[in-house]
Amino acid sequence: MSEPTPAFRFSRLITVVESDIDELNHVNNVQYVQYVQDTAAAHWLTAIPKGEREQYIWVVLEHRIRYHKPAFLGEELHCTTWVGEVRGAQSQRFVRIERAADNVLLCEAETQWVLLDPQTQRPKRVEEAVKKRLWEPVG
Repeated sequence: MSEPTPAFRFSRLITVVESDIDELNHVNNVQYVQYVQDTAAAHWLTAIPKGEREQYIWVVLEHRIRYHKPAFLGEELHCTTWVGEVRGAQSQRFVRIERAADNVLLCEAETQWVLLDPQTQRPKRVEEAVKKRLWEPVG
């Protein structure tokens, strides 16, 4: 996956729990998609203040995900995300999921998000102020 060099990367640490595990005794592939979405949401909630974020709704246009290695019950995972190109109402976001113990890449994803106006539910151009917040350190 082609990844631009980001100005800022947002990371969070998660622990694999029993409900994430499938019949092969590793994290279910669909659960990785949930990790990707949860990581994007955590970045958004950290970057955009309450009171402002309610003016926007993000929806997924497309997920591209590549699985490299399995994760297992109890393992800690680093989920790292950053925003790539932003054009009009669309935003490109990358997520890498690595095992915390050895930094081995387990999964990488690229998602195209579309910003909507919550009242009209129509695409809404990403404002420069929002773009700037997503590209800068948060917290």
